[in-house]
Amino acid sequence: MGVSCRAVGRREQLVSLRYYLYVSDSKVDMLLAQIDPALRRKRTTEVNVSLKVVGGKRVVEDTGEEERGPRLERLVRFLEDQQELGTVDDPKRFFRGVLRLRWGPFPADAGLVWFGGSSVRTVVGLGGSSHHVLGSPPPSETGLSRSLTPSLLAGLARDPQIQALVGMISAEEDRPARTGTPAAGQAVHRANELMPGPAQRVEFVAKRLLHVPGSPDAGPAVLLGTPLYVALVD
Repeated sequence: MGVSCRAVGRREQLVSLRYYLYVSDSKVDMLLAQIDPALRRKRTTEVNVSLKVVGGKRVVEDTGEEERGPRLERLVRFLEDQQELGTVDDPKRFFRGVLRLRWGPFPADAGLVWFGGSSVRTVVGLGGSSHHVLGSPPPSETGLSRSLTPSLLAGLARDPQIQALVGMISAEEDRPARTGTPAAGQAVHRANELMPGPAQRVEFVAKRLLHVPGSPDAGPAVLLGTPLYVALVD
């Protein structure tokens, strides 16, 4: 018996399904708008006229804006094509991976969600605003996004030990952004140690914020990033 085109199409859709834990729509929208400005959301006013009532209502008009999954896939393909997407052990401006990470609200700051773990060669910490976790309440109107490096470090610094390290980061000699600082590496180590609960296997794509290369004397590399998305892998 032959297989219909419709059945094949459904099978392909199932292959690409992801169980998202975290998606930063704001980061995705910002980056996609730079790829194609026509993807920006356009607001218009629709005026309804009837014999008895003239009403105005504000609507959101999506001009070709894709759903979350396809939008993410389009962005990831663009990063691949531009050779901007590296790995955990060899990060570029962005990096991807599949790792077992402990995650959840950071114990010292519930507004920060933290994903922590490691590969064979690299200790990884991913941080962002908790409202990007699927099912979370809307974001607060106050405070900087935890996806920004200074705000992310400020959230981690609510732990007293990390607070001392963050002070060392600002006092250390300036280095290229790709290299990062030893104190930042220690802060990621400490943040990972604080995360409770079991690790889950997840896939992710993230923006690199700091990278501390490994060495025989200093130990494994340390990578700090902020996710575009994190999805559960069975």
